[in-house]
Amino acid sequence: MTPRAIDFITRKRIADIEPIIRPYIRRTPVVNLNGHDFGLNLDNLAVKLELFQQSGSFKARGAFTNLLTREIPSAGVAAASGGNHGAAVAYAAMKLGIPAKIFVPNIASPAKLHRLREYGAELVIAGELYADALAACDAWTPQSGALSVHAFDQLETLLGQGTVGMEFEEQSADLDTLLVPVGGGGLIGGIAAWYAGQVRLVGVEPEAAPTLHKALEAGRPVDAKAGGIAADSLAPRRVGELMFPLAQSYVDGVVLVTDEAIREAQEKLWKVLRVVAEPGGATAFAGLCSGRYKPEPKERIGVIISGGNTVAVDFTAVR
Repeated sequence: MTPRAIDFITRKRIADIEPIIRPYIRRTPVVNLNGHDFGLNLDNLAVKLELFQQSGSFKARGAFTNLLTREIPSAGVAAASGGNHGAAVAYAAMKLGIPAKIFVPNIASPAKLHRLREYGAELVIAGELYADALAACDAWTPQSGALSVHAFDQLETLLGQGTVGMEFEEQSADLDTLLVPVGGGGLIGGIAAWYAGQVRLVGVEPEAAPTLHKALEAGRPVDAKAGGIAADSLAPRRVGELMFPLAQSYVDGVVLVTDEAIREAQEKLWKVLRVVAEPGGATAFAGLCSGRYKPEPKERIGVIISGGNTVAVDFTAVR
């Protein structure tokens, strides 16, 4: 019987996982800023730059947790991904000498496809959206004997992503509120398990892919539309079953942002920090910059910039 994530994904288990994956992942920096630099009426802003993580996103944490703590068959591993999870699994497999087959939809960005090929994984392009790639992966895995590594609905994945919260607490112990981007919910689920109500957790999703928003409304994971500028990282159609009880218990709310707000957040990150975030990576920051989340002036805000697998953009040229 599979344990409930809310019972299994705990601070202790996350802390136990951290030294196992530490040799393979980076301790990503937190930059402490004045929100006025971004035109915000906010004094205390801490931004964690997970786009500097191995493979270009936080997903490396969950990938290494899976590959280092589960029994790996001779057939290797398989994963379905919009791009970042696949790149992370491919990177971890390359480092550990494990065969990997990655299924991605045709919306995966060229930057993410390049990473996958660079890491030596076998690449299969299957369908229009993440859900199509997942169906193809699920059909192939039992025939092959490979181990399936789920992008978000897997206990080990949640444990690994929870180390983002562990690090952030060590680097910025006095946060009041933390804004986290949401797709399938692996990141916010792991972070929710770590903080367990100690800070206010706010999920930020694209209006075009409101997976957690719809799930919280319905009281269970349900299908939502899956589109928009961040569809290759934040549009899995529905959140995971394992993370949902964690969200119900510890996530204070979800705000939705437009594609235009995400583009503007990308531009601000570039102008002020010279950081090039992918659309999904900038989504939590868009929740703040767009005013969808309105902090108090003295509120101590944390934001996760979750990924940077994109091509460099000359924002002055597209405005």
